[in-house]
Amino acid sequence: MSGAAKRVLLAGLRWTSLRLRLVVVFAVVALTAAVSASGIAYWLNREALLTRTQDSALDAFRKEMQGGPAVLPLRPTRGELQEAADEMAHGKAGYGVLLVDDRASGDPVVVTSVGDRFTFGDIPGRLVEAVNDPQQVGAGNTAPYHLYWQRVERYGEPYLVGGTRIVGGGPTGYLFKSLDQEREDLNALAWSLGIATALALVGSALLAQAAATTVLKPVHRLGEAARRLGEGKLDTRLRVSGTDELAELARTFNKTAESLEKKVADMSAREESSRRFVADMSHELRTPLTALTAVTEVLEDEVDNLDPMIAPAVNLVVSETRRLGDLVENLMEVTRFDAGTARLVVDTVDVADQVTACIDARAWLDAVDLDAERGIMVRLDPRRLDVILANLIGNALKHGGSPVRVSVRPVADELLIEVRDHGPGIPADVLPHVFDRFYKASASRPRSEGSGLGLSIAVENAHIHGGTITAANSPDGDGAVFVLRLPLDDGLPPEDPDSPTDPDAPDDPGAPGRSDGAGQHAPGPERDAGHGPERGREGER
Repeated sequence: MSGAAKRVLLAGLRWTSLRLRLVVVFAVVALTAAVSASGIAYWLNREALLTRTQDSALDAFRKEMQGGPAVLPLRPTRGELQEAADEMAHGKAGYGVLLVDDRASGDPVVVTSVGDRFTFGDIPGRLVEAVNDPQQVGAGNTAPYHLYWQRVERYGEPYLVGGTRIVGGGPTGYLFKSLDQEREDLNALAWSLGIATALALVGSALLAQAAATTVLKPVHRLGEAARRLGEGKLDTRLRVSGTDELAELARTFNKTAESLEKKVADMSAREESSRRFVADMSHELRTPLTALTAVTEVLEDEVDNLDPMIAPAVNLVVSETRRLGDLVENLMEVTRFDAGTARLVVDTVDVADQVTACIDARAWLDAVDLDAERGIMVRLDPRRLDVILANLIGNALKHGGSPVRVSVRPVADELLIEVRDHGPGIPADVLPHVFDRFYKASASRPRSEGSGLGLSIAVENAHIHGGTITAANSPDGDGAVFVLRLPLDDGLPPEDPDSPTDPDAPDDPGAPGRSDGAGQHAPGPERDAGHGPERGREGER
């Protein structure tokens, strides 16, 4: 993925987080408020407009009924009714009129001012019943008939229909007034309120964006500072301004960073002191160990001539002296890795030859099956590869038993060296810790011939090459499998002909390069948390 695409993706992710939620909340609140306000405004304006229109029309109709049909004869002719209806419809109210005069024959006379546009059948039945239903006259009701109205829709057009009856006899009058103009006015009002709502929504989004920028900018700075702090830049601090909650958060962050920097500095100083102590102690131990090793070699040569009661003690001294030497060399190797002073002495080697030399130097030829083609040339540090192989193969022999199978093959851009044994495998609770320093698989037997550093040193040697070591149980349940992966194109430094030896290499008599099979190759192989609690010294024959 290109850098620009990553930036766009990250920007999208940032937008879909707190900023988007803040904008959405603002928009929802603004939309709810605007819709509520617009709805209330529309309803109030609608009721006011319709009430004003109908009150004006009904008042005018009431007056016209009192001044027109009320003065007609008791049994007016159709022409008189038509004239009265036309005269009432010509007023300023702008409504149509329909007059109905009941006759004794039962056939009422019906006239209208607009012809077929409005007929008696268009009047709602409930309105007709209400108009013709006499009311009880009393203290609260002075007239038996009243003016009633109803809003209806006819052919998709809204109308106001009203009716009343003349008290004391006379025709019944109905009005119908179109409310189409009022509907257009209300539609225009609705559009205006809709536009206002949309503008309010846009304004709220802009306001939310501004608020988000104001609020999230300090949060973004805090996130960046936390990221830098996580990357190890412990001197990171935030600029504090203001007295609000974000300023208090920045102050808290600065105090936390300052405290963390102080604690890390103290821990680093203690760790550096511990490393220096281990290194100094290891160096100081090497001189007496050299003398002890010389003495133990003499004692070992003369053990057959010693008193049988003394010989076991001599053998124990020889064994423990060698173990102490291994531990000192391992500790020195660990301190080099911890201090970052471990260096590679790179050479182009045939991997098959290197593996064969490692096996032959330890007299493992009869116990190891090697599957490696000659001609696989790789640039690496031969001594460190020998250390890795000695640990892996030695552990396989010690904890899995022979035969141990070692296969070497290039895969893509990696070199794979697989060491497989046929033992009981590694317990599931131990497997995650096999490369931990000083890890003991059995707490009940913490002391063993190994120091618990061998595999951790092997891993460090793999890492310095840019590779890895993994441990797993065989899928078929037959033993454990350790796999060393080294890059073929590793970018290691060029070969240095003026520095043929590794300055970190141990200088004890059993260092790599001896082929008599009697020496030990430091550091000795150990399974830090392998198939069992026992450890053994590498190279024993």
